[in-house]
Amino acid sequence: MHLLKLNRNIPKFQLWTRRYSHAVLHDENEYTDTPVYPPILDMSLQGRKLRERQSVHEKIRNLKTVEEKQIALNMPRYYGWKCVMFNKNRIPYNALPMVQCYTRTHFKTVNSLPDAYSETNPLAEQVVKETKSIIEDIIAVESENVRHIHNNPQEKSEEQLKEENITKNIVRQINRVICNKLADQLPHVLSAQIDYEPRHEAFWFVGGTDVPHNVIQWRKQYKWLHDRLEEPIDRPVQYIGTPHLAVRSQLPLKPIVPYEEATNPDFKVPKFTYVPESVGYYTEFRHGTNIPGFWPGDYDEFGLLSYHGRDHMLSRNESYGHEDNINALHSQALKSSFGWLLAQANYQGFTTYNDITYPLVTQTVITNAKLWSFYVYQMNTITMHNEQMDENPKHNICFGTTPLQLYDTIENGQVKGLNEDVLKMLVQFYLNAPEEREHDMKPYLGKDEQLIADIEDDNKRCWLESTYKHLVSNRPKHNLIPEIYLWERIYKIQHKTRFFEAKRRFFECGINPYKRRLNEHLPPYIPKALREYPRSKKKFERTYYPDV
Repeated sequence: MHLLKLNRNIPKFQLWTRRYSHAVLHDENEYTDTPVYPPILDMSLQGRKLRERQSVHEKIRNLKTVEEKQIALNMPRYYGWKCVMFNKNRIPYNALPMVQCYTRTHFKTVNSLPDAYSETNPLAEQVVKETKSIIEDIIAVESENVRHIHNNPQEKSEEQLKEENITKNIVRQINRVICNKLADQLPHVLSAQIDYEPRHEAFWFVGGTDVPHNVIQWRKQYKWLHDRLEEPIDRPVQYIGTPHLAVRSQLPLKPIVPYEEATNPDFKVPKFTYVPESVGYYTEFRHGTNIPGFWPGDYDEFGLLSYHGRDHMLSRNESYGHEDNINALHSQALKSSFGWLLAQANYQGFTTYNDITYPLVTQTVITNAKLWSFYVYQMNTITMHNEQMDENPKHNICFGTTPLQLYDTIENGQVKGLNEDVLKMLVQFYLNAPEEREHDMKPYLGKDEQLIADIEDDNKRCWLESTYKHLVSNRPKHNLIPEIYLWERIYKIQHKTRFFEAKRRFFECGINPYKRRLNEHLPPYIPKALREYPRSKKKFERTYYPDV
């Protein structure tokens, strides 16, 4: 009894110390030769937000499969990102500086292909001599017999449709002739896969841009944001293009410029901070998609060559001038090349937040069957968001030619003045053989699971595949994005004259529908008859969204 009273008078921390004092032992490894201090963290709001973003980037990098990474990129937005749309056939006036900045590309105009192609000169000249007459016949026949297409979803003019069809037919025939000629001599041409009008899409973020007016107005509502009204934001960018023809291979092309020279200060990229609307590019709500013309898991996952039309040049205003028309072709080449390579890099496990560890190269041809422009693009970096826009020293590089004329005229069914040098440059694109790399091509993917097809759990595999395919389809939601009507903006937001009405609308309740996350919805309901036997309270199916 006296012992019980004694224990009541002893403080609890002393009892705990006596009870567990034997567990507190001296650790010899606790001491080091040099002092080790914990990192000093920036506890300001900007510092905390930066660590949160870096944590999300790290989580995306650690995801094992390609499809899960693509779903994770869209997790913050249920209704999709407000993307700056880069379309292949819509190039406004003076768009080259913005395209160079948004793709971080140093462009260099050349009169011939880079020195790396000089080794294939003898074989290219021989192929040109043997195929010259066949290609002349192709041009003469296809230029006269045009297959008319009545449906015109893009509302192109009759002249544009005619040029598009002629170009498409000639490009396919020339590709067939050159591939047949080189198939028995070059293994990469024999095993190459050809896509007709594939779907090329790419999604990335660009930082360091000016803040839109509506964002500044939103920041003015909060006092703690008054000193950050002009702070740059990340702009989501979406490229959508459809080349006439694309050639793919199992191995990537060898770099044109050593990867170490990606940080060369001589590579100049113009700085473009203005809002895209000032140039003529519009925005659209959609999910970010990265599609290089095939689904993940295809055997031939690296691009060799792509053909693009230039019929959009016919709709450009004559007041733009010849120089801007040439820059428009360069802009088209930069967008098409960067977009295709970025989608291929995403299938290797890289994303706009996790930079590539090796360069990728592609070859691009822009033509209307008479005028041909050749481009060689090497992608060295894909991270251009706010944290990396000014700190990333690497740049992409593109070598491009001005439009070269393949022939002079067609008279009486005969092609006059065929330029063999132009045809030789096209053949050299096919002769550029891909090579196997000595480094790990997919360092950010899992060892056993790189695609959702590798997942053993049937439920998880089927759910991820269905979600990924629905995401990249970009079908509209069942419930559309909530809209603020014009009268509400005038009388309720700007002037606040209807304060007596009940506040039921989302903007009156402090709800921002654009910040709704992708997983903020009810999962599919499980009827009682289909629940687990004998009894289960689980009413909804399980979801497998990435934890980012």
